[in-house]
Amino acid sequence: MNTSLQVIISGYGKMGHMVEGVLHRRGIPLALATEDVCGVDPALAKACVCIDFTTPEAFKANYAWLAGHFKAVVVGTTGWGDIFGDVVACFYAAGTPMIYSSNYSIGVNAVFAALERVSDILKGKGYTPHIEEIHHVHKLDAPSGTARTMARLVGDHLGIQPDITSIREGEVPGKHIVKFKSEIDKIKISHEAFSREGFAEGAVLAATMTEGLSGVHDFKELLFK
Repeated sequence: MNTSLQVIISGYGKMGHMVEGVLHRRGIPLALATEDVCGVDPALAKACVCIDFTTPEAFKANYAWLAGHFKAVVVGTTGWGDIFGDVVACFYAAGTPMIYSSNYSIGVNAVFAALERVSDILKGKGYTPHIEEIHHVHKLDAPSGTARTMARLVGDHLGIQPDITSIREGEVPGKHIVKFKSEIDKIKISHEAFSREGFAEGAVLAATMTEGLSGVHDFKELLFK
């Protein structure tokens, strides 16, 4: 374990509390959990890795401050893909390492890798893709960031962009099903989360990866390199 690691949680909702629990179990110091990350003492921020689970609006308002003040940043917030280039440029200009992901679950990232491989194999062989994602009624974005990532991976590797069906019901932590259908068969690749804890575990793992890191990285690239 990186014994010098200290964490500040930006966004103290359900995910923020889950991250706090994982940090406690791993013996990683939590310096602060806050809904107002831009109010953090700059000297404290510079000594800490920020794990951000806020809203798209909050992250868009805060990313420049995060880049300019923290030792490193782990972004779990989704829904800011429209300013992706600006965010990346800002972190590079500040010299602050950033890890981002639409989903920090280890299982989901294994599915990402599987989708790339399966799509490569099926390319040009008559398969049409479709994605269905189901989440709890409190989720703010639709489609989910995970579904968007899956759609991008399939589109890039299969050459066909899948449609996405989004369903919001109950307290479902997250379920994603990717289907490849041809005239002769259907392939399904799916992932179902039993709780949000896997997302928190992955985000904390990402925080431990920031020591000595430079640049901006997709979590799955670091996870499977």
